Amino acid sequence: MKNKKVAIAMSGGIDSSVTAALLKKQGCNCIGIFLKFWEDTSVPKKVENRCCSADSFQKAKRVASYLDFPLYTLNFKKDFKKQIVDDFLKQYKIGNTPNPCIRCNKFIKFDLLIKKARLLGCDYLATGHYVINGQRTRDKEQVLYRGKDKNKDQSYFLYNLNQNKLKQILFPLGSYTKTQVRSLAKKYKLPVSWDRESQEVCFVPEKRIESFLKRYLKLKTGNIVTTEKKVVGKHDGLALYTLGQRRGIKVGGIGPLYVVKKNKINNQLVVSKNINDKLLYKNEFKLKNINWVNEKPKENKIYDLVIRYQSKPIKCKIKNQKILLIKPAKLITPGQSAVIYEKNKLIGGGVIC
Repeated sequence: MKNKKVAIAMSGGIDSSVTAALLKKQGCNCIGIFLKFWEDTSVPKKVENRCCSADSFQKAKRVASYLDFPLYTLNFKKDFKKQIVDDFLKQYKIGNTPNPCIRCNKFIKFDLLIKKARLLGCDYLATGHYVINGQRTRDKEQVLYRGKDKNKDQSYFLYNLNQNKLKQILFPLGSYTKTQVRSLAKKYKLPVSWDRESQEVCFVPEKRIESFLKRYLKLKTGNIVTTEKKVVGKHDGLALYTLGQRRGIKVGGIGPLYVVKKNKINNQLVVSKNINDKLLYKNEFKLKNINWVNEKPKENKIYDLVIRYQSKPIKCKIKNQKILLIKPAKLITPGQSAVIYEKNKLIGGGVIC
């Protein structure tokens, strides 16, 4: 890697900062890139997008200066609004529960950003994702594996990567744990803070997304009904609820109740007192927007399936665009991504229909 020109996606956080330090130590010719995304200006008090706030930029700038390489800022606001925010609202409007981070990786970080890095004369793009990018010696194909730190592994968000893109990407943190990364930050005396990591959607100013959805979607109220078809209350719009949800169901003292179905035809929110209600279980489901990182999976082989980030893997078989579960599983949520593994190797995935 010595003397290779590498663009590093800088956020001002520990992960991207240690990524930069490791590559600098290897002798790479580094440049930093800080991305500006869309922010919601309709709220009374300006709240910046958490991924690209002025504070984050200053942190990234300090690290780049300390490590002695230039930091560039790219304005992706329009692209982010179109590809991520607008789709996010569209999916909720039709009753799905999308994952904007997966879409951001697909269309922004590992598409637009790679192209910009190439225009800047870079050989590679590097990010602070916890995932291992290996290579099979027999055919020189790139292979993605779960990161060493099972609690930080981010391969779930990267199933859309293909061979062409993987040859242009570096993931220096894949073989480290988060604890080791923090130790490296101290070792290299990086000027980073130890902020707690946020799990919220970066472009939503509020901690919960309901207010954001109410601001941008025309919601229609309707009845909350039990699985026995008894009306027990009113919902504020089907888009505000997801399968298995308990909080926010306004029924007045007869709970707890869980969302088990969204009846779009009758605009009804169907609930049950049983979190293990049979309506929450599926034996099979279809995927759309499928991507296989390497070869297509074999039909009769059993794979590990992850249906939401950091959920426990379940066993499945794959037939064309259909996932066949070995045992029935619950909370198969349309709009979320189902990601397939063979042990620690990432096979690919798609969006749940």
